[in-house]
Amino acid sequence: MRDKVPTLLVLLFCFCAASRTIAATRDYEAFGKPIQPAAADPVITSALKEVSQEEIQHTIGKLISFGNRNTLSSVTTDQKRSEGVLAAADWIEAQFKTYSATCGVCLEVKRDTFTAPVQNRIPKPTTIVNVYAILRGSDPVQARRMYLVTGHYDSRNSDTLDTYGAAPGANDDASGVAVSLECARVLSKHKFPATLVFAAVAGEEQGLVGSAHLAQLAKGEGWQLEGVLNNDIVGGDTTPGDKLQDESAVRVFSEGIPATATPEEIHQIEAIGIENDSPSRELAREVLEVSETYLKPGQTERGSGLEAVVEQRHDRFLRGGDHASFNREGFPAVRLTEWRENFNHQHQNLRTENGIEFGDRIKFVDFAYVARVARLNAATLAMLASAPGKPRDVRIVTRNLDNNTTLTWKAPEGAPSGTSYEIVWRVTTASNWQYFAKLTSAGDSSTGEEHSATLPISKDNVIIGVRSVDSAGHMSPAVTAIPVRR
Repeated sequence: MRDKVPTLLVLLFCFCAASRTIAATRDYEAFGKPIQPAAADPVITSALKEVSQEEIQHTIGKLISFGNRNTLSSVTTDQKRSEGVLAAADWIEAQFKTYSATCGVCLEVKRDTFTAPVQNRIPKPTTIVNVYAILRGSDPVQARRMYLVTGHYDSRNSDTLDTYGAAPGANDDASGVAVSLECARVLSKHKFPATLVFAAVAGEEQGLVGSAHLAQLAKGEGWQLEGVLNNDIVGGDTTPGDKLQDESAVRVFSEGIPATATPEEIHQIEAIGIENDSPSRELAREVLEVSETYLKPGQTERGSGLEAVVEQRHDRFLRGGDHASFNREGFPAVRLTEWRENFNHQHQNLRTENGIEFGDRIKFVDFAYVARVARLNAATLAMLASAPGKPRDVRIVTRNLDNNTTLTWKAPEGAPSGTSYEIVWRVTTASNWQYFAKLTSAGDSSTGEEHSATLPISKDNVIIGVRSVDSAGHMSPAVTAIPVRR
């Protein structure tokens, strides 16, 4: 087997002789180390300090000032030019251009404008505008990889078709747009090998119409979109008396089985037990690891951090989000949402009944919490755009019946000099990666070269994958190994 592989990766730990200690330890524990939070990159840490709670508050307040941002207001003829969804779109575009001017016109600011036909929640043809800005990667090859952060800037009240009544949409979803804009403001001051996209979409409340069009645009233009962070309802609702809200946690939802998986692929996924290992789920785990490195307690205001909680389902019950639009086009995408939502403050007319205040007002937004979510997004984007791409064609060799695990994979496209790899694994009942083995290359890790490593761990008892690591310690999401006979 190894004679056919151009490069052999050598494990940095020694396979010691059998002993009572090892005999009493399960193989997946004996060979490898428990995964610990990675060391922080000083450049990323410095960038996160630039995230401004005041800027976030200003963004949310400004979006509220446009009154009702219902997507249907784009075709309302008797509305003030300073109000409605199109006025909000113009302001978002102006913000991106302001950030671009500050960084020497480093952002490509674009509008994705189209007419949505009559459909559910859209009673007549309606103009919809998505606004986005692209920060091109500095490496000619790695710049093909793209990572996108988004929130939806449209709002609604109790009536999905009402374009006149107050619909501030402070939490749903001015908070998510504030995260996207703040990431653009902060990260545009820096250079990354891969490309970042900062977006604000409309039409979410009409059935994810805006994000669906943007995802189709990305697919049609051949974007190599390897990760989408959708922030929707990240305001950390501060309802008085709610003692169950957790300001130290944000939920990360992701699909388990890819929406684009074929029946044959679904059969294989179920047969080998990797229903919890889609590219979107691996992206969610990347967010988790980033939170453990950069959002530890004591690193943010109020002396508290932010824990990313990987939720093993696509979304909340009876709800949907813009990440689903990107999933349908085959892109890895996750949704970030506050720990505990207050549904009295979503999709409601402003009113008070029986002492209960309804409506999505800015008074219920925790700006410090939104700032922490923005830092988590910015750190994740910076990590993804700095790391090498994901290893390709990761396989478990299943030619023989044995208690080892032999893996093969190819270097990511445009892998920089000094790229190394980590094998990661977990027992089949665990949710997240538990152990790793660091590898070092015995030769060049150029594009197209195949690598191999063998661990004395039974492949039957673990889920196992490989991730790329650059010389500075930036790590790609892991790629779960698929069995192959060779």
